[in-house]
Amino acid sequence: MIRNLDMTTLRSFLAVSEHGGVTRAAAALNLTQSAVSMQLKRLEEALDISLLDRSNRKIGLTASGEQLLSYAKRLVEMNDEAVSRLTDQVWEGEITFGVPHDIIYPIIPKVLKRFNAAYPRVRVQLSSSYSTALLESYGRGEVDLILTTETNAGPGGETLTKLPLLWYGAPGGTAYKKRPLPLANCRNCLFRSRVIKELDDHGIPWETAIDSNSDGAIEATASADLGVMTILEGSSPRQLEMIPPGSGLPDLGTQRINVYGACTPRNELVAKLAEMVREGFCARAPMAIREA
Repeated sequence: MIRNLDMTTLRSFLAVSEHGGVTRAAAALNLTQSAVSMQLKRLEEALDISLLDRSNRKIGLTASGEQLLSYAKRLVEMNDEAVSRLTDQVWEGEITFGVPHDIIYPIIPKVLKRFNAAYPRVRVQLSSSYSTALLESYGRGEVDLILTTETNAGPGGETLTKLPLLWYGAPGGTAYKKRPLPLANCRNCLFRSRVIKELDDHGIPWETAIDSNSDGAIEATASADLGVMTILEGSSPRQLEMIPPGSGLPDLGTQRINVYGACTPRNELVAKLAEMVREGFCARAPMAIREA
């Protein structure tokens, strides 16, 4: 007997596996937790297999679930592409989207891929710069939508999430022990004044390890153990390692990731991109599935 996979249940399965559990998946899909749980149950019953391993405290995918995951991604992508290309005759144009360098990964590429699948005729022009420069560009009307990293949200800004600001350096490095502390931050980095204030308040002498506005140069300096830098949790490049608490460096608190242009979008396309950005940050979670 031929059995057909239901696209709705596959979407719920993908959301749970990608977003870290039923709670976040439900938020991303705009469904209730019970609805997502029911769809997972329907999918398991249709295939007569277990997709989630519930034997441990942290729920993960079974071997069958991992195998289905690759198929589910392809099936949903092909479905969305076919529907978009056959029915989308209206959505055309260009959106300018500004994002600070340090929060592009891991969420923005996923958002851009999803938006392109839904609106293949719409071009998203991604611009990477500092929050201050992006706010100025947005104020001049040069960009449609921007993300920023700020201590608070300004007029028209909407906070998507808060993330800890952490210290990073070379793996196994010792730069964080040096005094004066060699500090590697871009000249226009919004975190710089806050970091310097914390160091001064804690009586920790510091010096500039590199004078540059190049993110690549700053990261290279830190990865060579010639300085330490500050990065939002989850946004660090692979060549750097978090300096653990208790290392003698002050706690830097949290920073807000804000979006501007979402509350009063300039057109419906900007509103749709903004909603996908919201969902991406709402669903941000560790790779492991935390709850059923």
